[in-house]
Amino acid sequence: MIQSNQAVPNATIYEFIAEETPGCTIGPNAFQVSEITKGKKIVVFGLPGAFTPTCSAQHVPGYVEHEQAIKAKGVDEIWCVAVNDAFVMGAWGKDLHVGKKVRMMADGSGEFTKNLGLELDLVARGLGVRSQRYLMILDNGVVKHLAVEAAGKFEVSDAASAIKAL
Repeated sequence: MIQSNQAVPNATIYEFIAEETPGCTIGPNAFQVSEITKGKKIVVFGLPGAFTPTCSAQHVPGYVEHEQAIKAKGVDEIWCVAVNDAFVMGAWGKDLHVGKKVRMMADGSGEFTKNLGLELDLVARGLGVRSQRYLMILDNGVVKHLAVEAAGKFEVSDAASAIKAL
């Protein structure tokens, strides 16, 4: 598992872009983690999946609600990462009204999650291999803080925990 003071491993992650901008087309856009973390302070929270109860009712909404307080601590971006495809992550972000407050990053093949060593095997429950629930703070691509939830818990990866860790 990734540890504090280690460089975040590279992987390709995807984001559904609803409005065309320079360098980004409408639809899923691929990004290299090593490139888009350079020179930025980023709060990353990982979770098992889109449209799941705790994730939809508490995890993402908490970051949306506390976005200004988090960014006031010098954070450039907030990412929600799940092992789902970019279309699902885009629809989920729209459903939760995240706007530009949280980037809904899709790790459809689980490459980023696997490279972090944070996989969660839910095959027996029909969900495949997903991500553990975690909070990670990156500064210029280096892990400055990592908190991984115990199974079935939601205590150390919420927005309030991010604010305290910053």
